[in-house]
Amino acid sequence: MNYAVGNMLVAVNVALRDGAAAVADPFSGEVFFTDGEVAWVRHRGVDTELAPTPASQLVDVNLDPPSPSAPGFRAVDLLAHPRFVERFRPRVVSTTLALAWVAAGKRAAYVTDGGDLSRSVHFAAGIAVCRAAGCVVTGTDGGPIGPAGRGLVVAADAETHRLLMSLIHG
Repeated sequence: MNYAVGNMLVAVNVALRDGAAAVADPFSGEVFFTDGEVAWVRHRGVDTELAPTPASQLVDVNLDPPSPSAPGFRAVDLLAHPRFVERFRPRVVSTTLALAWVAAGKRAAYVTDGGDLSRSVHFAAGIAVCRAAGCVVTGTDGGPIGPAGRGLVVAADAETHRLLMSLIHG
């Protein structure tokens, strides 16, 4: 949808069954990739190991439906939570580039509702890159992602993840 309306926030995602994955941003020229153990970004022919950090305080929240966790959790409510805006700077996006941005230290976290996103063609590559970079990756319920999982919370570090979980479930 982003590309269809001329918004240049699109990702090309490739996830392989053996743990290797890549997320490409065709407009910036960046390719975020992993061998399943370590994650890097390639830009202008130079590979740099990814290092997640919450320093930006930017948290991307996806508001696209479906919202199967409602009414218990609605992503839009997170944006209005007083403790959320005290600690973070919200961003609303509808691109899985945001996962790669967390792995690269450009974002502190990413949150979206949904069902099992672990095998989604839109999310699997970004999840693999985030895991290899050392991000905390869970469902919105705090449990592992997978067939029983709900949505996705990817955080640059454990402290950011704990705070987001307390806001989501508080």
